[in-house]
Amino acid sequence: MVKFLTVLLLIVGAFGAGYYMGQRPVGTLQRTVAELQQSLKDVSRNVVDTTLGIERDLRRRQGLVDAKSRLVQTKANLVERQYGDAAKELSQAIDTVQALAKGAKADSMTKALRDLTESLQEVKLELAMGKAVTLKKLDELQTRMDQLLSQ
Repeated sequence: MVKFLTVLLLIVGAFGAGYYMGQRPVGTLQRTVAELQQSLKDVSRNVVDTTLGIERDLRRRQGLVDAKSRLVQTKANLVERQYGDAAKELSQAIDTVQALAKGAKADSMTKALRDLTESLQEVKLELAMGKAVTLKKLDELQTRMDQLLSQ
């Protein structure tokens, strides 16, 4: 009896599936599958773009934090009158900011990074020439870095 009911259930299931498939044209199913494939591609592309944007932003922020720490170290070296160490730290900060601006596409952030690099190079030049570099100027540069970090 159980075998008979199982076979009967399978026959009814097969008949129902055939009837359902017969009611829907094949083109509709193919169109639905194609739409699902396209939406899946769009979603995966958006996820990749978002991930790359987050990674780029993280690298930029990391570089700015590194440059800022080198600038703070430069200020400490100037206070301690270690001008050679201050120039070295400032050079490393300049290299870091230049590396950030080099790989980025042209936008307002890249322009701000280039302006910051030029300002840092001016301070380095003053330091190399033996001129007195005020801490106020370094504080202003640090403030500009903080503003770039907050964007």
